[in-house]
Amino acid sequence: MRKNNLVLTSEQFRHPFRSSMHPAIFVETPPKAKKQSWWQDEDVHLFTISFVAFFTVFITFIA
Repeated sequence: MRKNNLVLTSEQFRHPFRSSMHPAIFVETPPKAKKQSWWQDEDVHLFTISFVAFFTVFITFIA
């Protein structure tokens, strides 16, 4: 059984349309990181969720 490699071993086998494009098109720019608000910080978020959960359970048992 013959095994075909799908890896291009030379640049001459590239697609003609792709080779006609400017090389700057293929440069990937990293995405900009969004600055998080203070309330989206992990510690503040965890504290808020824990506080609300405890308050809900406590009020539910009292009522």
